[in-house]
Amino acid sequence: MTKKYSIITIFPEIVKTYLGCSILKRAVERDIIHVDLHDLRDYTTDKHRMVDDYPYGGGPGMVMKPDPFFRIMETHWPDRKDRRTIMLSPRGRSFSQALAQELVHEERELVFLCGRYEAIDERVAEHLVDDEISIGDYILTGGELPALVIIDAVSRLIPGVLGDSRSAEDESFSRGLLDYPHYTRPEMFRDMEVPRVLLSGNHRDIRRWRNKQSLKLTLQRRPDLITADSLSKEEILLLQEIKEETS
Repeated sequence: MTKKYSIITIFPEIVKTYLGCSILKRAVERDIIHVDLHDLRDYTTDKHRMVDDYPYGGGPGMVMKPDPFFRIMETHWPDRKDRRTIMLSPRGRSFSQALAQELVHEERELVFLCGRYEAIDERVAEHLVDDEISIGDYILTGGELPALVIIDAVSRLIPGVLGDSRSAEDESFSRGLLDYPHYTRPEMFRDMEVPRVLLSGNHRDIRRWRNKQSLKLTLQRRPDLITADSLSKEEILLLQEIKEETS
């Protein structure tokens, strides 16, 4: 079944280039995913196609008006059962690999509301939005980049999008840990050598080395990801081995 996304924005050209390249382009061509771009200005009613106005109560910036959002939702998705509407917002829940896994199993169309200016009128969030998601504790100019981040992360988990299905399984955060180091030819580059174990052909030793390196990097850079209940017996032993080597 084709995974469907829709992006509502006042700058559709921002996302066209990214969607027309590389992995996502091939996924679209093979009908694994389908992405519709909707220009919010097409759902305004004034001759200037205004989507924003001054905030009630004063303050800096402009606020996006509710009417175009209600108009576009009622035009394309009159039945809320057919879509899961996501507003990209710094106040939303944090995007993660676990959330990407949740969204990949969502059968409804994922509709992304990309805000601009100071904010979107709160009535949109209250009556149209199913979920608010943030990709980090920082502020961006608009919601287009976060929407693309989520679409990219979710699409990679769909069978057939990546050339090798094992790629998504081995990547950072897929097992709750950071990814292990990767190497390719040449074997020796400017006196820097590929770890010998990767050339050994011993798959058991290679798997153990990769697992240990993944644990070591996670311990160094993201120790908050390591919890006792998330590790296998082998990983607990490897973690103890790492701590003994570094003590």
